[in-house]
Amino acid sequence: MADQLAQAAPTGTSLRIRRPSAGPSRTARRGKVRQWPGAVFIAPHMLMLGLFMLVPTVYAIYTSLYTTKLIGGTSFSGGANYVTVLQSSQFWDGVGRVLLFGVIQVPLTIALAFFFAAIFDAGIVRFSRFFRTVFFIPFAVPGVVAAVMWSFLLLPGFGPYATFAEALGLGKLNFFSSQLILPTLILIVIWEFTGYNMTILYTSLKSIPREVTEAAIVEGASLWRIILRIKLPMVMPTVVMLVFLNTVGALQLFTEPSILAAFQPQAISFGFTPSLFVYNTAVGSGEYNLGAAAAVVLALIIGLLSVAGLAVRRRDGEFS
Repeated sequence: MADQLAQAAPTGTSLRIRRPSAGPSRTARRGKVRQWPGAVFIAPHMLMLGLFMLVPTVYAIYTSLYTTKLIGGTSFSGGANYVTVLQSSQFWDGVGRVLLFGVIQVPLTIALAFFFAAIFDAGIVRFSRFFRTVFFIPFAVPGVVAAVMWSFLLLPGFGPYATFAEALGLGKLNFFSSQLILPTLILIVIWEFTGYNMTILYTSLKSIPREVTEAAIVEGASLWRIILRIKLPMVMPTVVMLVFLNTVGALQLFTEPSILAAFQPQAISFGFTPSLFVYNTAVGSGEYNLGAAAAVVLALIIGLLSVAGLAVRRRDGEFS
């Protein structure tokens, strides 16, 4: 049959006879084989995500739909716990307080982080690697340790900063008073997270091609003009990402106020932050169902902010 087709073909042309495929090509089989290592590598992460994130979230939602009483046991209450949380002035006061905290702390932290990252990137500081390490160390300090350390540093009458403020004629400042407790928390958190943000911004600045900076220098641009007018816009996607990461962190503020409450209980209220409200409701008062509802509401607020952050980054073209 093949000889007959060859004779029937016009002169000067070649006839290619396709044999029926015996199965998937070698390239397709190789592509399927290569997919397995990726699935194996992400499997532990997905398992941990499911066990420690998804399962507790589903259980919290389930628990929030019930009410437990000493007399009567546990009964289904539907959205009653959510109504209580939404009508709680303590919870919303805590939300407003952490939003005010974030409005002040986040810009200050990122501004300081960018300042230090920029001068380290410009190479105008000697031993910059040593100083970058020193600046990053506070982030490696656990939040509990940092809060206790700053509590002793700011302790009225004994702490060095309180003594120094009194020597300057500012009187006996009580950094844990109701008027100063929020600035004190802002100071502690800025100290903790400036180095972390600086490291990310420094890495982003280092990714800018050197030709851009060299061209600006040839044009006669000053150092700060290069930093503010050229480099800052180029790392703005990183800045936006850090703004939303730090904002979400501000909404989850818990460790520092809970430690400071031991030094000045009257300055840290039951619902000083939403996380403290959840903890004090579930653990302190034993109302686990109501605490679960408050945790779900807080998770929804954080989720909405996260979605907004992704939308802004997508609008700016960071995601394709």
